[in-house]
Amino acid sequence: MQELLVLQSLWTFEGLSHPPCPPTLEARLDLIKASGFDGVGTLWLDREEARLVSSLAGERGLVLEGLALPKTVDALKPALEWGTEFGLHHLNVQPDMRVASLGEGVAILEGFQRLADQVDFPVHVETHRGRLTNDLLFTLALAEACPWLRLTVDLSHYVVGNEIVLPVPAETDARIARLLAQAAAFHGRVATSEQVQAEIGFPQHAAWVAQFSAWWQRGFAMWRSRAPETARLSFLCELGASPYAVTGPDGRDLSDRWADSLILQQLARRLWRASGAPT
Repeated sequence: MQELLVLQSLWTFEGLSHPPCPPTLEARLDLIKASGFDGVGTLWLDREEARLVSSLAGERGLVLEGLALPKTVDALKPALEWGTEFGLHHLNVQPDMRVASLGEGVAILEGFQRLADQVDFPVHVETHRGRLTNDLLFTLALAEACPWLRLTVDLSHYVVGNEIVLPVPAETDARIARLLAQAAAFHGRVATSEQVQAEIGFPQHAAWVAQFSAWWQRGFAMWRSRAPETARLSFLCELGASPYAVTGPDGRDLSDRWADSLILQQLARRLWRASGAPT
């Protein structure tokens, strides 16, 4: 059967203002495992750090999503080598480059794909501000030109980057649906028109939580309709530290990112069940 894997980002533990605040990597992984997560998301930028996280996560039966930030096509090679050496569920790529033309963007993605074809784990490109996929319309053009492109879809960047409003215009909703058609993984964070990481427990953000839930459920259903029966989809709960997290004058988070991560975990599982049979 198809399966949803819910992962927890190690980034969430940076600067936590509310307990638990596990001080070591081992303690953080223990908490992630004990809290019912299937895996962990981690930076994949340094060989020794990659080796350590992979070893400790493997001991706990947690799968790994690595994050690479290559500035050139060839700069992706070390991350792929470490993934082969230490093991990865998939590698998430934020291409740290901006180009002016579609042709340049396609050439970069084709270069990544040639490298990805040499490893036995999936390689996804994330929708993210400040990267090759900064703009929603440009990313959609890339997706049209590269139908083989696997996306890690993080909708928060496009909601705030494009100042998408509620109710979402039909044209914008159709563009989001087109993006979801090439989703191979998801990052979980709720945004608003002006804030990349909204506190999901605050009542003023309830309408945005509902909108993101609808998009995620639709994305799950679309993925299930095209994926093999034994495929596994990942959803990473990724509530980042300040300046993603809104803080008060004392520098402390206004919300409890760990508690919100647990809420996101349960929400993702509920939406997965609700996505039902492939449609």
